[in-house]
Amino acid sequence: MGKRRQQRPERHKQDLGEQIEDPNSYGVRTKPRAEKRRRRTEDEEDAEAVPQDVSARILREARAQQEELDAEELDAQHGGPGAVAQIPAGAIAAALQRLDADSDSEAGDDGGDGLTEAGSVWGGDDDDDDVAPEDEAALAAFMSPAALDGSGAAAQRTLADAILARLAHPQPGGGECAGAGAGAAGAAGGDEFGAGGAEGLDAAVVEVYRGVGALLARYTNGKVPKAFKIIPNLVNWEEVLQLTDPEHWSPHAMYVATKMFVSNLNARLAQRFLALVLLPRVRRDIGEHRRLHLALFQALRKATYKAGAFYKGLLLPLCQSRTCTLREAVIFSSVLRRSSLPVLHSAAALLRLAQLEYAGTTSFFIRVLLDKKYALPYRVVDALAAHFVAFAGDARAMPVVWHQGLLCFVQRYKHQLTSADRDALRALTDKQHHHLVSPEVLRELEQAVPRDAAANGAGAPAAAAGAGARGRVVAESRVGQHVSEDVRSMPPVPMMDED
Repeated sequence: MGKRRQQRPERHKQDLGEQIEDPNSYGVRTKPRAEKRRRRTEDEEDAEAVPQDVSARILREARAQQEELDAEELDAQHGGPGAVAQIPAGAIAAALQRLDADSDSEAGDDGGDGLTEAGSVWGGDDDDDDVAPEDEAALAAFMSPAALDGSGAAAQRTLADAILARLAHPQPGGGECAGAGAGAAGAAGGDEFGAGGAEGLDAAVVEVYRGVGALLARYTNGKVPKAFKIIPNLVNWEEVLQLTDPEHWSPHAMYVATKMFVSNLNARLAQRFLALVLLPRVRRDIGEHRRLHLALFQALRKATYKAGAFYKGLLLPLCQSRTCTLREAVIFSSVLRRSSLPVLHSAAALLRLAQLEYAGTTSFFIRVLLDKKYALPYRVVDALAAHFVAFAGDARAMPVVWHQGLLCFVQRYKHQLTSADRDALRALTDKQHHHLVSPEVLRELEQAVPRDAAANGAGAPAAAAGAGARGRVVAESRVGQHVSEDVRSMPPVPMMDED
């Protein structure tokens, strides 16, 4: 009797060909191997959280070990186990101040936009744009007394001032209600403005927005109340916004409000918010702390998303007041340098800055805008040239930042100048001379080809030479264009005989 053949179990239900042709898998394994399944299960078990009692025991032991190490260090420092460690009073005070600063500058993911406690301020004595003392003295000759003593920020017009002026001079048809509101506001003063500005508003609305203002005064991160989010959609948004007391908002609340108002209001209304709410707050923060909170710096960056509102609501009012301090100019010019702004708005702002009365710090903004290398209209170029030439008869020594702006203007737009402006700028370097900058300005002017000279034919020889060279290249490329060859009538080619 023959030996019975052992039946081996089938390891594969399908052979290799059927697996490859199977439309469900097309050769790709759909079920994991047993080894991989077991390894994956072990990894999942290892990734499970440690039980609470075990973690508490681990923390207890770690704390006990740390206490023993601390005790050994104290014994080694003070000469024995019985010595008592004395903590200096200055260290305690420093720790308390650090705790207060941490609690005040706490920022989160939603409201802080990446604002951390380690970088809660921007601008200070260690900035890259610090100005030399001698240049500071030269700038002081062109600045108003209010800018020198720092009282310009206190005189900045706020939202409360604008509403009080509106209530004091009501529009025709405003009725007695507006007059009564103005009287109440004038009697109550700026702190109790809401009592006067609340005329015509429901008492529940006034109570809600006063509570919103109290919340925004201590806001650091997270969501803002929905009642605050609907303010940009209201017709009387200025009166409702004043009920929240914007002057006492936290810096993070000001950042969130700027982002919300700039994105939801049109350019004209956003300009009013920036001029009446953000600008006074920024100037006051710089004046009090000699630096700007990082959240307020980010708010200025957000304001550049509406370029027209940024220029008309922040930069131009700051320069028109002639009370812009040196530190404010450095910070605002840093915002300009970090932002991408449209050429039309920037050209209009340059034209306006060139026509304003010079205040020393205006040169910071002119230099930064010229560094952006915009294609400016001739009207703006002529206005800038007239702005610089106007200082030819000034007996005061111009600051270095003014000379830097002149050099930047000549480097970027020397070919857009007229012959008269080029000659006037060349003569200006003799009157207002800087031993390092003026030679570079003269070198750039010597290489300039004015636009009127090019239009009158002074640049014609060079243009003709270029046209002739291009013509020769085209003619050479057309040689043999109409020549045709017959392959069958080609002469025989002699070949060498093979040996």
